[in-house]
Amino acid sequence: MANKDYYSILGVDKSASEDEIKSAYRRLAKKYHPDLNKTPEAAEKFKDINEAYEVLGDPKKRSNYDQFGSAEGNPFSGGGSGGFGDFFGGNGGGFSDIFSDIFSAFGGGRGDSQIREKGQDINLSINLSFEEAAFGVEKSITVGKLEKCSSCQGTGAKNGKEFSICPECNGTGRVRYQQNTLFGTTIREAGCPKCNATGKIIKEKCSECNGKGYQKVNKTIKVKFPAGIDNGQTLRMRGEGNAPTRQGVNGDLNIKVQVMPHKILVRKGDDLFMDLYLPFTMLLLGTKIDVPVVNGTYQLTIPELTSSGTVMRIKGKGIKHLNRDGYGDLLVTIKSEPPKSLDKQTKELIQKLATEIGDNSYTKYNNFLKKMK
Repeated sequence: MANKDYYSILGVDKSASEDEIKSAYRRLAKKYHPDLNKTPEAAEKFKDINEAYEVLGDPKKRSNYDQFGSAEGNPFSGGGSGGFGDFFGGNGGGFSDIFSDIFSAFGGGRGDSQIREKGQDINLSINLSFEEAAFGVEKSITVGKLEKCSSCQGTGAKNGKEFSICPECNGTGRVRYQQNTLFGTTIREAGCPKCNATGKIIKEKCSECNGKGYQKVNKTIKVKFPAGIDNGQTLRMRGEGNAPTRQGVNGDLNIKVQVMPHKILVRKGDDLFMDLYLPFTMLLLGTKIDVPVVNGTYQLTIPELTSSGTVMRIKGKGIKHLNRDGYGDLLVTIKSEPPKSLDKQTKELIQKLATEIGDNSYTKYNNFLKKMK
């Protein structure tokens, strides 16, 4: 242990008080504890931190270290040292108290009366129609779930009172184990095996739940799906999942939404898209036609001489933005549809029409012919 600057390891001055040393150790032990920090250098740093605190945390060893550079004191005096045992079993508190503080920050300290856990989430899916997703809808869903037993208030004991405090963990639900490793002595915490980490020894079981503290029930829950919810999105209802098997909080209910497709419209985000096939004569002459929107129909005006492939954007006729004001747009792609067949008389009429119009009326066609020369 000699030849190391323990003050530098803990990041304190030589004049630091006991409280300052303890505070520095607590902070660094949390940061580099191997159970909490998986980086390669954490274990070695944790070993040095323990070694430094073993010396500087003990007034006698600190005094020897300051005078002689060693916790054992004058190397020629024949004095000895008690090592780690003084800290785990001595009167000065040391590592035992420090680790109590460290693990309390992660749910296992002395301040907890019992281990706390979260119940399992419940995951399910539901089908919504296109219109239900667009406008929002409220549905009643029946879910099989674990609920805390109302007869024993989740304790598992008759009337919620027929239990005693576990003598092994003193009601904390946690026990500590000292372990010697290559990196020094560490303390770990685990659930108490005697009381199954509940902190209670049941004297007489609750007859409703047979001592489990929870029951399986079918519960009907009203679920509001907001307007604009999309396919594949998940609605989370906090606390509507399974109750924990010990003391703690309920899990969540996660409902994945599957939206049925519309007959014509295709949704992408909050915008709607559709291809509108029209006879080529309508594109030449122009027309008005009703197209579907979320809340009914919209009369779309097609100007004369509209080219096939033209995209017409109708503002505000898409899907409502989720959880905020405003709507997406409807984008209609106009496509020319030729007739399936032509008889002789129709061909002659079209040929006559083409002659009367003339090739010079087609700018893009003429540009193509020029580039081909």
